[in-house]
Amino acid sequence: MKILAISTDQMREVDRLMIEVFGIQLKQMMENAGLNLASLARSRYLGGNPSGRRIIVLAGSGGNGGGGLVAARRLQIWGAQVEIILTKPSNGLRGVSSDQLKILQTMGVPIQTVTDVDTLPQADLLLDAVIGYSLSGAPRGAAAKLIELANQHQAPILSLDTPSGLDTSSGQAHQPHIQADATLTLALPKIGLMKEPARKIVGELYLADISVPAELYEEMGLDVGPIFAEDTIIKIY
Repeated sequence: MKILAISTDQMREVDRLMIEVFGIQLKQMMENAGLNLASLARSRYLGGNPSGRRIIVLAGSGGNGGGGLVAARRLQIWGAQVEIILTKPSNGLRGVSSDQLKILQTMGVPIQTVTDVDTLPQADLLLDAVIGYSLSGAPRGAAAKLIELANQHQAPILSLDTPSGLDTSSGQAHQPHIQADATLTLALPKIGLMKEPARKIVGELYLADISVPAELYEEMGLDVGPIFAEDTIIKIY
């Protein structure tokens, strides 16, 4: 089945319609995204069993970071040893992302801010949830530092939605940007991820179901079809 690629602006409209028209809230979408990210991490990088494996989740303060925090919770529940590195102090997160962080704090998951670390600890896998499709220009400050530390690490990097620092519409790689081994994008592939220069940064590209109704795509004039009929995660390339 041919899978349609969409622009960043179209993805913003998908998110808006999900919440404002279909009543599917950000918390639900974030849960779906994070669960799929954890599932792909388990199957692709952790041999089907994350028990005892060390995972570092790199999380920004927005929705992309919230998805990474959901993945952290799931992997911790599945037996992994998870550590969180944030771009902002815990009190800098807002809304649903803050709620996800509070759950992890209650679970006793170690949480640090990147300004307090010079190197990332040893790990079997890094999950990149620093910046999603809302990127505007080159990453700066704490986000840039976290990206640079991740690229210096020996563990493979699995990015959520897009490698942090990559523009999902143009495919332009800002400096710095995550060099991912694989990327799990959401709902539909973004046009920028499909462009040839970006593919070397994206690594393997997977697509995850976040429960977008077919009627929503129809309202946008998009013919998508039941692309997740056989699985909630599809490999694109």
